[in-house]
Amino acid sequence: MLPTYPEQLIDDLSAHGLQALGHCATTPTDNLQRDGTLVLIGPQEPAFWPIFWQSAEYRDQHKDPLDRWSLRVIGDLAEKHSAIALFPFGGPPFQPVFTWALRTGRFWSSPIGFLVHDDAGLFVSFRGVLLLDDAIAPTQGQNPCITCTQKPCIPACPVNAFHDGYDVDTCRSHLHTAQGADCMSQGCRSRRACPIGHGNRMPAQATHHMKAFL
Repeated sequence: MLPTYPEQLIDDLSAHGLQALGHCATTPTDNLQRDGTLVLIGPQEPAFWPIFWQSAEYRDQHKDPLDRWSLRVIGDLAEKHSAIALFPFGGPPFQPVFTWALRTGRFWSSPIGFLVHDDAGLFVSFRGVLLLDDAIAPTQGQNPCITCTQKPCIPACPVNAFHDGYDVDTCRSHLHTAQGADCMSQGCRSRRACPIGHGNRMPAQATHHMKAFL
């Protein structure tokens, strides 16, 4: 029988406000240092933000606090669990985290093109990936968009930025206006419209990400 996530790893992730969002086996096309299982790590919301808010990286006022925090915390976890830490930032080249996510069986492309997760919805994000030696049985979640008849994420955007793909320029321009204050302070309206994981992301965390997006 294939092992599940090591219990100690789950506990260690939770202590930092993190969780395993899904996993997939490596393939030769990944061109990684070794074979094994890729475990995608993201915030366990709403517990994550108060933990990060108290970190040295957040409080030192230097650039990229969340990325620096992730490098330290996930790097330490990788060393403790004899894993390799990989990150979605720091490129180019960038790790194909989007592709890995789709291989986990717990992520899908949403009607607005963003990844949607079976538990976190459209507010899912990645802080890192742990490459474990152990093989872990695959999982298959249920795409929440299949049973979502209203598709509220599409009309929720106040500037119709998802009418034909994702109009990034229109989205960014809106955020610089007074009318964009709600998106800036509470997070993307289309993401918030998703009923899966609704209300889990704290406004301060949403604001941090929106400022980084600008």
